[in-house]
Order: sequence, then structure tokens, then C-alpha cells
Amino acid sequence: MHIQEWLETVPAVSVYVLVGVVIGLESLGIPLPGEIVLVSAALLAVGHDGINPWVLGACASVGAVVGDSIGYAIGRKGGRPLLAWLGGKFPKHFGESQIAVAERSFQKWGMWAVFFGRFVALLRIFAGPLAGVLHMPYWRFLIANVLGGIVWAGGTTAVVYSVGAVAEAWLKRFSYLGLVVAVLIGVTSMLIVKNRAKKAAEQSSTVAEPDAGAVPAGD
Repeated sequence: MHIQEWLETVPAVSVYVLVGVVIGLESLGIPLPGEIVLVSAALLAVGHDGINPWVLGACASVGAVVGDSIGYAIGRKGGRPLLAWLGGKFPKHFGESQIAVAERSFQKWGMWAVFFGRFVALLRIFAGPLAGVLHMPYWRFLIANVLGGIVWAGGTTAVVYSVGAVAEAWLKRFSYLGLVVAVLIGVTSMLIVKNRAKKAAEQSSTVAEPDAGAVPAGD
């Protein structure tokens, strides 16, 4: 059973809670399909009168912000031993190479790494804990965290819901063809945004690479 099919069988309140919890846990540092759950719920809201897209976007935003904040607190308290432990549990997500790329992005972009990291799966998992490990001032982290969470969660919900509404109108005339086209448009739009964010992260790591052996200036 697909996620969307399962979501259709549960009450609207449960959908809100599920979206907020899954996104919160992902933001905390646990590799979960938060974006897939959000997209599925937003599509479900099109044909489900009980699911309000505004409430859905708000729940997703709250989950993202709270999860990142908890991840920040854990990272600040646990430090690098936490990253080593996560690397043993989730080597594909928290391996040395992934941590190195994320670290360079944070050192290069600071607050922007937290904001734009929300749009990249790898950085979305890393943002909170790594910001805490690197001792980013909390007020700076919070601003980027709140803005990034709202833009990502609200924007994703709005785009997917709008595309789904168009698809519903098309379905009355073109059956599943309209749905396929609409979903492809929505997926393409999200991939473009994610690709741009990923390129920005890669560029930051490329620029930072020649300076890896440089001796940092004193405080």
C-alpha cells in the first residue's frame, strides 16, 4: 500500500500529526521520508474536504522548526561524538564524506546553509545537529530555521496542492492522463529547486576545498 493510499484511510487530524511528527524527526537527524509524506498529504488534501492545506502547511512548518531546534540542542550537547555515533548507525547519511561536505557548507554560508539546507535531503537531516556541533549562535540558527521551515513546508504544500487542484479538473476530462502530467510538472518543479540548492552546496564545498590545508586565523 502506497503512502497516499494509507493516508486516505486515517482521520484528517491524524494526517496533520503524522506529517508534523515525520518531518520533525527527519529534521532532528533521523533519515525519514519527510518530503514524500508531505507531498502525499498535500495531494490527498485536493480531494479530501476534511484536510485543510493551510493547516497541513502549518503543521509541517512547526514540525520542521521544532525538529531542527531539538536537533540543534542535541548536537550542541553531544558534539562530535554524536556525529561519530550517527555515522555508525546511518553510514549512508552520516559518513565522513557527507559530514565534510555539510561542514564546509556551514562554514562557508552560515545561516544560509540552514535556510537552503531545508531544500536538500542531506542537509535537511544535518542542519540542526551540525549547527549545534559547530556552536552556531542560537538566535542566528533560529531565524534561518524558522524562515527555511516555513518557506519549504509552506511552499511545497502550496505548489503540490495547486498542481493537484489542476489535476483534479483535468481528471474530469482526461482521466489519469491529466494526473500524470500534473504530477510530472510538480515533481519537475521541486527537482529544479532542489537541484539549484544542491549546486549551491557543491559550489561552496569546491571553493572551500583549496583552503582545507590553510591555517585558520586566530580569534
